[in-house]
Amino acid sequence: MLQTVDYKDPNAPEQFVESLRSTGFGVLRNHPIPQDMVDSIYKNWLEFFCNEDKNNYQFNKEKYDGFFPASDAEAAKGRLTRDIKEYYHFYLWGKCPDSLKAEASEYYKFACNFASELLSWVEAHSPADVKKLYREPLPDMMRNSEQSLLRILHYPPLNGDEQPDAIRASAHEDINLLTILPAANEPGLQVKSRDDSWLDVPCDFGNLIVNIGDMLQEASAGYFPSTTHRVVNPTGAQQNTSRISLPLFLHPRVDVVLSDRYTAGGYLSERLAELREVKE
Repeated sequence: MLQTVDYKDPNAPEQFVESLRSTGFGVLRNHPIPQDMVDSIYKNWLEFFCNEDKNNYQFNKEKYDGFFPASDAEAAKGRLTRDIKEYYHFYLWGKCPDSLKAEASEYYKFACNFASELLSWVEAHSPADVKKLYREPLPDMMRNSEQSLLRILHYPPLNGDEQPDAIRASAHEDINLLTILPAANEPGLQVKSRDDSWLDVPCDFGNLIVNIGDMLQEASAGYFPSTTHRVVNPTGAQQNTSRISLPLFLHPRVDVVLSDRYTAGGYLSERLAELREVKE
């Protein structure tokens, strides 16, 4: 299991960045994201997913905001079997039920600000030769960005008729710089280690899980690895339980230069095209 880092420890930035470097993941406790806010979002969005009114907010095929039913769930790159989940893409500018928008907006802004602090930790503890690769300070890449995505995920109880090889989230890497994830209300998240074994990510309620995405891997020329992770299906009594998850995918402005090969916008377009090819 991955080690947790106490956010209030004076050595937390160094310990956290070392965990990111060695595993692609960092787990923080005693972080500033309010637990009562997360609890409330989990409760209110579970009610949303259990109500047929959700179908009135189906996603916009151009902007990608809104509700994605299980029939439109993504498949990981290279797979044809869809994940067992439904989810909502929330942006400050996007569609959202009035009863949920204020709370989601508050969390989005708070988490984005905190994520910028974590990016400053990453930059401060990058080796000098890696730091020279960043075309601008990492936190500045987020300034005025409207691309960061808050995804509210619902993994429904298993009913027994799932495809044999389907799981809640098949093995994949994230596209963005960092992903900020409060521990879900149920276990299941695993990260692939360097020896190809799977490690359970601590799911203690109150932990904050952070992982590196492909864009930070690209910007650091591979120094920070975008690590493969998945959400496995529950067993026993937990098969009858919903799982809610709240990842914030931190995306830079589209004009940010990640490397000689990519801008952030070009990289995102390429990856989304790959996902759409699978879905279509």
